[in-house]
Amino acid sequence: MNSKTVNTVDCDQQASAEELRKTSQFLLPATLDHIGKAQDEYNIYPAFALGTGQIFSGYDSIANWIKVQKTVVIDGYAGVFWDRIKDELNSRLLIAGLTINWIETTAYFKPATAIDTLIKPFLGTADAVWGTKCTLTLKDLFQERELTAIQPDQQADINILIGPGAVLSGWNVPVIYFDLPKNELQFRMRAGSVTNLGAAGTDSPFAMYKRFYFVDWVLLNQHKKEILHKITLIADAQWPYRINWMFMNDLKAGLDKMSRSVVRVRPWFEPGIWGGQWIKQHIKGLNNEVVNYAWSFEMIVPENGLLFESDSLLLEVSFDFLMFYSNSNILGKHASVFGDEFPIRFDFLDTVQGGDLSIQCHPRLQYIREQFGENITQDETYYILDCEKNAKVYLGFQENIQPETFRKALENSQAESKKLNIEDYVQAHHAKKHDLFLIPNGTVHSAGAGNLVLEISATPYIFTFKMYDWVRLDLEGKPRPINIDHAFKNLDFERKGKRVQEELIAKQLVISKGKDWELIHLPTHQEHFYDVHRIEFDTDISISTDDCCIVMMLVEGQALLLETQDGTRQTFAYAETFMVPAAAGIYTLTNLGKGRAKVIKAFLK
Repeated sequence: MNSKTVNTVDCDQQASAEELRKTSQFLLPATLDHIGKAQDEYNIYPAFALGTGQIFSGYDSIANWIKVQKTVVIDGYAGVFWDRIKDELNSRLLIAGLTINWIETTAYFKPATAIDTLIKPFLGTADAVWGTKCTLTLKDLFQERELTAIQPDQQADINILIGPGAVLSGWNVPVIYFDLPKNELQFRMRAGSVTNLGAAGTDSPFAMYKRFYFVDWVLLNQHKKEILHKITLIADAQWPYRINWMFMNDLKAGLDKMSRSVVRVRPWFEPGIWGGQWIKQHIKGLNNEVVNYAWSFEMIVPENGLLFESDSLLLEVSFDFLMFYSNSNILGKHASVFGDEFPIRFDFLDTVQGGDLSIQCHPRLQYIREQFGENITQDETYYILDCEKNAKVYLGFQENIQPETFRKALENSQAESKKLNIEDYVQAHHAKKHDLFLIPNGTVHSAGAGNLVLEISATPYIFTFKMYDWVRLDLEGKPRPINIDHAFKNLDFERKGKRVQEELIAKQLVISKGKDWELIHLPTHQEHFYDVHRIEFDTDISISTDDCCIVMMLVEGQALLLETQDGTRQTFAYAETFMVPAAAGIYTLTNLGKGRAKVIKAFLK
């Protein structure tokens, strides 16, 4: 199986868990017992309440359910500790005096060398940062004839087929699905405690992430979608020493309720070489012993999960469950365009008391489709949530830019580890709170030190072509990738001089107002498929979704109450991201703090 065997002695559990995941971030608590939150306090564990009796805990309860079924399939995601699950269930079934026939799907993978050959076209060269989205299916990695030929042993009391792709066997029996959050998968990957699908062993985190992103996640997400109607139980596999689970029908009911009211994903946080101190100073419950926080994944849905709660028990599932079941409720009139792909992302870039991001650009639409297999490209904006006095945003070229001269300077800097005066080539703009800088694909840009940037963007999030990184190493002392070739195939050198001020910095305009409220338009670029408004109000305001999905954040004020048409009421604190689905209809925002509340609102055009 594709995991380490872990120590089952209780006193060794904490040490073993730390060995299995390489990160400074705390493991999600399995219960909410010790997590408190004031209404004006950012919540790092936002959970959607399901009511009582919906989530169950422990291997004992799931083993008891299996005893009744007698034959089950256990499928799930990459990075799950399959050996651990098997050992925990096996010990409980043996105590009952039962004979168990275990069959592991990993025995039916094609040889690792054959899989390597199959997926090689999707991984680029060994030193390439990116690959191309895989067009295979999960069954292509298996010896399909042998896998589908497996039959339960009629002499055994219990038959269990376990591992990724187990449903491909064709057994017509109850299915248990073990999901795993993407952040925990990456922490396990960095620790070397899991492998890629069908791989002979571990590789560098760089190589494993690329293979997960372009191959494993693509195949497993499609597989998950195809088997949704067969799943009976869903289990959360992120805790090495316990399990929380629920019936799929109950999860579907929760997802349906969520798709008509409000969604907040579970955020997660990462340090980086340019990271700052704002997140550490303003968000409680994080590990403050880390050197900094560079990112908060506020709503980057390929990697964020959805937390559910019942009787204080927590269970997390990937965001795509919501889109597979309810994309029409979520996206409304835009569902036919984007399908299962959620198109908008929110994240924080924290450079307060930190450093400058790399000078970078993102691929043009045709380029990202042809080179990387994505449907939409990485069109961004920088909303300045907070900043220091002298903060800058680098955006657009100087009027006298000469592409060949600029390229030569970048190449010399990289070859000689020599610093540039980047402002000879790229404009630097003074940043103020509530500014919106527009970064359509192909635009040279960077967030300078001293900013807390709310990045409002199209969903793709890893296709950053770095040209200049201030001649520095990453947090592990290694060079960061520089992608001058990719960048120069995408840079728009006409975004220079006065055009930058005219086209790439939003001209904010009041478009509607009432007695104690104003609606302000922050127009985005014509290439952005989303737009941005800011709602400013003193007491309360009611708004229609107009059959559009709305992504929001309180960007000034202490807290607000959201109430949707179905009676759902939820409070959100300053800097918390939440999404109102198209199907919510009319929703009301109530200011719970002193002074005027300001809410940013991003939506599809």
